[in-house]
Amino acid sequence: MFDQRSFNDTFKDRLVSFAKDIRDKASLLPPGMEQDDLLQKARQTDIALQMDEWLSSPGLQPPK
Repeated sequence: MFDQRSFNDTFKDRLVSFAKDIRDKASLLPPGMEQDDLLQKARQTDIALQMDEWLSSPGLQPPK
């Protein structure tokens, strides 16, 4: 079914939520490959957040 809340969330909100969920899941796992994979996905999500902020910064807007 359609989740209205996720429809209204921004890309940034969804990435932040995704990274938090992944970190929460990883914290429940014992150290190992599965936990490492989840933490790597969280770090990649952090990088995506940084890239989104950089790409939407006013310094990259076309001249008027």
